[in-house]
Amino acid sequence: MSDEKVNKTSLFEKITPFLIMLVVILAFGVGVLWQKVANLEKGGTAKTATTDTGTQAQPTIDISQIKGLFGKDLIKFGDEKRKLLIVEVSDPSCPYCHVAGGKDGELNKQIGDRFTLVADGGTYLAPVPEFKKLIDAKKASFVYIYQNGHGNGELAMKALYCAFEKDKFWEVHDLLYTNKGYNLINNEVKNDVTQAGKLADFLKGAINASDMKTCLESGRYDKRLTSDEALATSLGISGTPGFYLNATNFAGAYSYTDMKTVVDAAL
Repeated sequence: MSDEKVNKTSLFEKITPFLIMLVVILAFGVGVLWQKVANLEKGGTAKTATTDTGTQAQPTIDISQIKGLFGKDLIKFGDEKRKLLIVEVSDPSCPYCHVAGGKDGELNKQIGDRFTLVADGGTYLAPVPEFKKLIDAKKASFVYIYQNGHGNGELAMKALYCAFEKDKFWEVHDLLYTNKGYNLINNEVKNDVTQAGKLADFLKGAINASDMKTCLESGRYDKRLTSDEALATSLGISGTPGFYLNATNFAGAYSYTDMKTVVDAAL
């Protein structure tokens, strides 16, 4: 064998392990990208929790843990004794949270046909308004927890805490989750407390604007954002929106149609 052939063979043998490693890395990257796309198609953000070994960590949540939420200082309606316990982990600035909220039909259409509301001629039945019917009928209890899913929802979430104080949660919620609310939160207000007056003025049809502005500027709910996020993580929620119906997890903006079997079984 010539020296040239020997050198080529030696070079091939040297680079083969690196080529194998490169293929493995690329395969892993494609897998992560696929998972992110899958999460976004469901309506969740592409966050993951990992263990030291690099595998996804998903805590096992049972009904006792869901019931325990009703003993915590959270936005909640009803108690742990009802047959159906609903947990929503959300961010008022998150587009897919608006999709699930059912008050922003324009955004639903923009995201895609599969999310076009039934009211607009589509097939998507937003879950949150359906949950509200069950809550009002005292068939279900409800907990709402904040998690940063889009980056601009801190001040709007504080508005929800302030509204809950005054028994105006749903009125303020439904304004924030409109298309005007979405644009205001993401394009103007964001997380800037100096915009408290603008946000309060937007919400004046639901709550006293002066009270809201004072509450937003007080800073008394700053730590609540952090504690809510920690709680959401402990429940295994890695993106917004995330739901629990009793101990059944729905990660993303599922249609209520997809959830109804679990609801019916609980009731």
